[in-house]
Amino acid sequence: MEATATENVIAEGKFLTFALDEEIYGVEILRVREIICLITVPQTPDYMKGVINLRGKVIPVIDLRLKFSMPESEYTEETRIIVVEVGANGRLPVQWAYGHTSQKIGIIVDSVSEVLYIKGGEIEPAPGFGQAIDTKFILGLGKTKGKIIILLDIEKVLSSEELEMVEQLSK
Repeated sequence: MEATATENVIAEGKFLTFALDEEIYGVEILRVREIICLITVPQTPDYMKGVINLRGKVIPVIDLRLKFSMPESEYTEETRIIVVEVGANGRLPVQWAYGHTSQKIGIIVDSVSEVLYIKGGEIEPAPGFGQAIDTKFILGLGKTKGKIIILLDIEKVLSSEELEMVEQLSK
């Protein structure tokens, strides 16, 4: 996949941090709708683990480890599903966003850490790794409390085609 110049807006704010393998990631806290314990969900191919019923709504669930091509890991008591909202701010491609509303998606993570306020001066742009590594879904790198946190643009973790598939699962 070809890397492109990142046009992500990097601003200070609160981020929910979580662990995948040995890395710490963060998602804007305003995007987080729920954090729930992992429950058994029907298996579907690869990173799409199935759906859950959350307060009468069908929510698709993806395993973020598998989406990021990390090795699959056994679920533990620390494993969580973070329910995030995508498509709410108009940053999705027009062909997907037209006629669609925001969508809640569950992302499986190894554990949830904490909510951190990261100042603008503590956030650096995502490093360029050349064309071999796609970094379009990285907002930047937060450096706080002696940690480096990979800040994700959750809108860009799934492609528009994958979001279409997610939307079909929710119906």
